[in-house]
Order: sequence, then structure tokens, then C-alpha cells
Amino acid sequence: MGIMEREKLKELLLECKMLGFSDVQLSNLLNKDEMEIRALKKELGITPLYKMVDTCAAEFEAKTPYFYSCYENIFYEEEQNESNPSNRKKIIILGSGPIRIGQGVEFDYSTVHAIMTLKDTDIEAIIINNNPETVSTDYDTSDKLYFEPLIFEEIMNIIEHESKNGDILGVIVQFGGQTAINLAMPLYNAGVKILGTSPQSIHLAEDREEFSKILKALNIPQAKGATVYNEKDALNVVEEIGGYPILVRPSYVLGGRAMEIVYSEEELKDYMKEAVKVSPEHPILIDKFLEDAIEVDVDAVCDGEDVFIGGIMEHIEEAGVHSGDSACVLPPQNLSKEIIDKIVEYTTKLSKELKVIGLINIQFAIKDGIVYVIEANPRASRTVPYVSKSIGIPLAKIATKVIIGHKLKDMGYVGLAKGKYVSVKEAVFPFQKLPGVDPVLSPEMKSTGEAIGIDTSFGKAYYKAQLSANMRIPTSGKVFISVKDKDKKHILEIAKEFKELGFDIVSTKGTGEIIREGGIEVKIVKKISEGSTGNILQLIQDGEIDLIINTASGSKAKSEGYYIRRAAVEFNIPYITTIQGALSTIKAIHAIKEGDIGVYSLNEIESEINK
Repeated sequence: MGIMEREKLKELLLECKMLGFSDVQLSNLLNKDEMEIRALKKELGITPLYKMVDTCAAEFEAKTPYFYSCYENIFYEEEQNESNPSNRKKIIILGSGPIRIGQGVEFDYSTVHAIMTLKDTDIEAIIINNNPETVSTDYDTSDKLYFEPLIFEEIMNIIEHESKNGDILGVIVQFGGQTAINLAMPLYNAGVKILGTSPQSIHLAEDREEFSKILKALNIPQAKGATVYNEKDALNVVEEIGGYPILVRPSYVLGGRAMEIVYSEEELKDYMKEAVKVSPEHPILIDKFLEDAIEVDVDAVCDGEDVFIGGIMEHIEEAGVHSGDSACVLPPQNLSKEIIDKIVEYTTKLSKELKVIGLINIQFAIKDGIVYVIEANPRASRTVPYVSKSIGIPLAKIATKVIIGHKLKDMGYVGLAKGKYVSVKEAVFPFQKLPGVDPVLSPEMKSTGEAIGIDTSFGKAYYKAQLSANMRIPTSGKVFISVKDKDKKHILEIAKEFKELGFDIVSTKGTGEIIREGGIEVKIVKKISEGSTGNILQLIQDGEIDLIINTASGSKAKSEGYYIRRAAVEFNIPYITTIQGALSTIKAIHAIKEGDIGVYSLNEIESEINK
């Protein structure tokens, strides 16, 4: 390459970087590998400058450790980096990036706790995150903050810049959710030290076939399933795993996007056409769906030798509702000691086999007394804040200490944590802000946050959690009940309980006749399709209904149930879309009628637990 060509190329690349082109975009445009673009930039001397964010708006001299990158005037001598690397021991923590469905602010809780722990041990905590709505990006939280996109290029630029004055101890990826975990292997391949669970172990947990081999070797049950690339293979797999219902989902997605429970060949064919059209380069995962199973989440910390289980969370909704949308209770209310012991055993075995150093989240399903493993995620989960507050022990801080070399045994954290209170987590949904969206729960995540209720009994804790999630459960009035055929076996128990609590029961014909045949008084009203006057929709609009119980039939069409559920959202009427939710609501109403709920601060709860 001649001098003139070299100068032109330097000028062109610099202009592209100033305009915001990433190395990936440039590699596509120039038909080169991303690493080739990176090497070319270095050869030409094109590296970013880091400027400080002026948090004082030029009114006073800003001294905040809050930086962003730029490429303006990088060849002028007077242009200086405003980020000066220290010679202290330092660790970089990757944040979780933008908050969205599937990856919420819960991950920022773990990130901030990690920062606090590093600062307490006199290690410089450097954060890379690009979400201004988080605590980790407050200018006074970390020792140093880089407000940059969570992509390989920007992270490597920061690592190289911070390494100019002493080595970085490593990078922590496990607190930033799936966004950060996905960067573990690319960074490792570039020679970066990943602290905590190794990228190889992360791959073993995330790769379906490798993970299945581990479960088989450990003699841990797993629901039958396979990976398919076309409709023909999908139909063959269904036959091999014992027929419908099945759980289908695309690979490499977050928050259960496009995940569905399929009950027939026709539904599967429709799904495969749509899924392959959306993502032809990625396979479809098919699992035997464990119908009527109890789902359980576990958050634990492992140091490679011992395991500390923060909590076994029993989901209130049955398997089939995304774990991020399901309410759950800690400690479990309906699991036998044998089942709990088996969960502890499997968690311990799996954490050690995967060589986890730090946090791990494992999802289980219990059906017919058998404990199945659904998946394991060797990272922080969205339930870490909930578990930590429930047991009064900060899991993310313990995990950070483990990552930097401390042992669980020395800290006194081994085995299953014990709590003194009942804690219920409830999801918070954005349905009021999303006109036309059906508020029914499914395998695809819809929630945008979560709330917690803590008290001395399940009923009181559940009531508090609902109240915190903006769902005020009534203790009297009219309850409308309409459920799908599969749920009608439970309807007499529910109707009887509500009647005993003093509620008037309203229902449409199908459900109403079953309730009436059971000897329970019920007012049967018209369906929406049976007339515009006196139908259920009009009663809701007139404010005559205080609580709605309506389970979906699974049809994608805008059914009667859809309009009832949407009306509940729009008129701010408490609604329940699962049988388990209805039964839990009954317990909550009983608890409220029997006595006042307690009011405790988190500080009180923590001090009481840790006495």
C-alpha cells in the first residue's frame, strides 16, 4: 500500500468512525473480518479518545469519572484523553444495557452490589453500560464509568486503554444478563481474562446437546426434546417424544420470544412456517411439554467446591408460563421434603459439574413426583433481588467475593438458606400502555418488572405482592368466572370458596351451568356475541364487576375472553388468568378477612432474619 493510498484509507476510516460506523458494519461493507478491521485501525493509529461527561453543564469544573468515546480530532496533539488509567488493581464489570422485556433492571441490582463489594476490597470497579436509567450508571456509583454500547469493539477499546497503566485483573460478565454473557466467548478468544464461571462452562450450559449430556451423566431427568430445522423433522420429533402437547421456541432468543405450547399437528405446521420465515439460519427447539407440572426456580452461588442455595422459589402458575411472568413464593408451600432435598441435590451436583464460580439460576419442573431440569443459567437471574431481600442475604455480594477468590465455607454460607418470612414475587405488566394486547400469560414473556410482598403467611404476602403490582384484590362484591374447558374441573371449588367469602358469582352459560349444577347460586349473563344489552361487557363497563377470573382457550383469534380481559385492563378491574392465581387469591382474601396485614421495613426483616 502506497503512502497516498494509506492516507486516503486512514482518512476514510476515520470519517466512518466519526460518523458512528461500528467495526462490524465496516467489515460487512469492506468484506473483511471484524478483527481485520480492528488490526487495520491500530496500524493506521485510529483509536478513540475518551471524554468526560460534563455533569455541571460548564457552570463549574466537572470531576466526574464518567466517560464516553469519540474520534474527533484524534491526530491533533492538543486533543487529550480525559480518562487517565490508574495503577490500582482494577476489574471491569459489564452491565446489562437497555431495559426491555426479557432483561430488566433486576440485573442492575446485581451489578451495583458487585461494585460495592469491589470498592470494599479496594479494587477499582470500572463499569461499562449504556443505560442512563440505571443505578450502575450514576456518576458516583462506580470508580469509573464508560457509557458505551455493550459490543466487542467498544469493550476491547476500553480494556486496551485501561491496561496502559497496569494490568486489569479481568472482566465480570455474569451480572449483566444475557447481553453480557453472550460477550464472554468473543472476549476470551481475544485474550481477555473472564472472572468467575469460565466461557467454556457457560457454553456447556447454553448448548442444548452438551447440557443434555451432562444431565445424562449426572442421572438428572430432563424433558424429552430435540433441535429441528424444518417441518418434516419437527413432525418426526413429536412422534419420538410421545406426542402433544409440546413446547416450541426459536434458539438464541431472549425472554421466551416466539415460544408457544402446541397442541396439534396443524398448530405445529403453522408455527414452523412462521418461525423458519423469521429466522431461517437458527434451529427450532422442541420439548415435550410437562402439562400440570409445578415449576421451580433456584438461585445459588458456587465457589467450585461448595454451593449456597439462596432460595427455592415455587411458581404459583403451572409450567407453561414464562418464569419472568409467573408469581412465585419462597419458601415453597406445596413441595414435600423429599422433593426439596432432590432439588438441593441436583442444584449442588449441576453447579459443581459446570464448575460455576459465582451465581447460577436453575429452572426445574416437578411432575408426578419426578424433578426435571429445564435449564441452567450460570449468571445472575432476574430473581436475585427478590431472593436476597427475602432471606436478608445479598447473593450478588457473596458471588462477587467468590469471584475474587473468597470461599463460601469461610463466609459461613453453605447449603440451603433459611428464612423466617413468606415472600411472594409478582410480575408487573405494561398492558395499560399497550392497547389491544391480550393480558393472558404464556411461555412468551410480557412483564416489565416485578414486586414483592413479605409477611408471616402466604395469603398476606400474596395480597401485598398483588397490591404492590397495582392489583388491589377486593374482599367483597361480584366475581365474574368464565374458564376454558380444561379448567372446568376446578371451577366448583373456586365458586364455593368465593361464595363462602360473601361474593356474588356471575358467569356466562357454559361455566355458569356447571356452578349451578354444583348447588351454588350464580347469575348467568349473556356472552358478548349473544346481544349488546345485558352482556358481560356491559356489566364490566357499568362497574358492576369487582373481580374477573377468565382463562384463555389458546386460540389466537380475538375471542370472547380476549375482549373480557381487555375490558378488565381498560376499566382497571382486578383480573386473574390462571386457576392457580384464582386459588391463591382466595387464600389472600381469607387472610385479609381474618386479620390485618403486617407492615415491616426491609431493615426490620433483615435484622430479624439474621438474629
